[in-house]
Amino acid sequence: MEKSRGKILWVDDEIGHLKPHILFLEEKGYEISTCSNGRDGISHTRDEVFDLVLLDQFMPGLDGMETLREIKNNNPTLPVIMITKSEEEWLMDEAISEKIAHYLIKPVNPNQIFIACKQVLEDAKIRGEKTTSGYLQEFQKIELNIEDAVSFDDWWMIYNRLVKWQLDFEEQKEVSLHQILDEQIQSSNRNFTHFIEDNYKNWMSGLNSPTLSTDIFRNSVQPLLEANEKVCMLVMDAMRLDQFMALYPLLAEDFSIKIKPSVSILPSATPFSRNAIFSGLFPDQFCKKYPEQLDKMVSDKGSLNHLEDRFLKDQLKGSGLSEKSLHYHKIWMVDEGQKFQSNVNQYLNFDLLAIVVNFVDQLAHRRSESDVLKEMVPDESGYRQAIKIWYENSWIRNVLSELATAGFKVVMTSDHGSIMVKRDAMVAADKDSSSGVRYKHGRNINANGKSAIDVRDLSSYHLPSLGHQNNYLLAKDDFYFLYPNEQHKYKNMLKGSFQHGGISMEEMMVPVAIMKGRNS
Repeated sequence: MEKSRGKILWVDDEIGHLKPHILFLEEKGYEISTCSNGRDGISHTRDEVFDLVLLDQFMPGLDGMETLREIKNNNPTLPVIMITKSEEEWLMDEAISEKIAHYLIKPVNPNQIFIACKQVLEDAKIRGEKTTSGYLQEFQKIELNIEDAVSFDDWWMIYNRLVKWQLDFEEQKEVSLHQILDEQIQSSNRNFTHFIEDNYKNWMSGLNSPTLSTDIFRNSVQPLLEANEKVCMLVMDAMRLDQFMALYPLLAEDFSIKIKPSVSILPSATPFSRNAIFSGLFPDQFCKKYPEQLDKMVSDKGSLNHLEDRFLKDQLKGSGLSEKSLHYHKIWMVDEGQKFQSNVNQYLNFDLLAIVVNFVDQLAHRRSESDVLKEMVPDESGYRQAIKIWYENSWIRNVLSELATAGFKVVMTSDHGSIMVKRDAMVAADKDSSSGVRYKHGRNINANGKSAIDVRDLSSYHLPSLGHQNNYLLAKDDFYFLYPNEQHKYKNMLKGSFQHGGISMEEMMVPVAIMKGRNS
């Protein structure tokens, strides 16, 4: 006996006239139960388990809408297809508000009913099968693209395809190919690291460079200001491309969106990459121009990004835009964000509104310290979902909606991403070396060459000399640094955590989203 494609209850006061439709559905493999009024329909759904209800609107006693509400009260997840002679828009609106799965207008032929049932009952299965077959077909193409990649645009395309499959697998709850995709991402990162080793120093000298952290204001914000647009420059600390794409459907409710690629400078960490965004300068340049910034980075105490407001003002001035008014706001805690939201009308007259939001980065850091958060955010998928849930209910979503209504263009980006680290690398260093997990600077620090790039020609990477140190270590792929002392303690703490500062697609490939309000 063939497995049933689904158990369906059909509620219609003229059910006797629908025998040909019922036989057709049964031939297609569905089990059909029937009743002729709403009361019996409600009773049936209480006593039996159904996969789908087909429901007429016009029946004696309880009508379709009343029946629908009772069925949904008893079983909120049971899908219902309404079938009615009425073409009244108000009825359709009412049905949609009650979360019907489909709406059909009589007369309907058997095939129409079948298509609707198949769409409702088999949508997830078909999508899952197509997702699986689609990735298997594209797997080899991606592999060839990795072998042939010679430009940043090539790598941006590869990473976008991999992110697309991550999100598709997540949506379809596809688990069978997760390991293959993860291995392909790991392989991509190994090759991407080689690409960065071969090209990064050329980019620092201006040779065939993509948009770097230093270019984001100049390439994406400045042209809008010059066109007399009001602009919000939104920097989401540590937000990755996949996390941004998970938010895309929510952002698209308020904005039309154009995404451009950029590259986080190295180290892909806030003191370097975010200061580069706000200053338009490389780390050695802003440390030379602003001695107090150098002092902060040498001492490694307090905020290493406390000059962002000043950096941005100076960049406006240097771009010939000193007449543009600026408000800068950095937000760490939810109460700060809520306060900003309540006062947002005060900021709508500024030409440039710069906002830094630290939630994504804070979530990664707090997760490393909390077993509860590790359970809630076990992997990349959990990280994406946590950010999506946060954004759905966040003050920043409300602020962006208000800015869209007020006619602001929003340039949304990040300073860097993060990567889940899995392999440890021992580092030889003295006590004065920095404490980073994905990057370190100090005096003659070293690690296995397979795990890190050892940067000693600091000028070629536009890196400042911080005190007596003379080199930087930048972690490759998914490595993280450990000292020999207490290695087991820190290994247990750090393995599987989200870190940044090193070289990977997840850390360095940063989206720049130019967003225009849909109603502005």
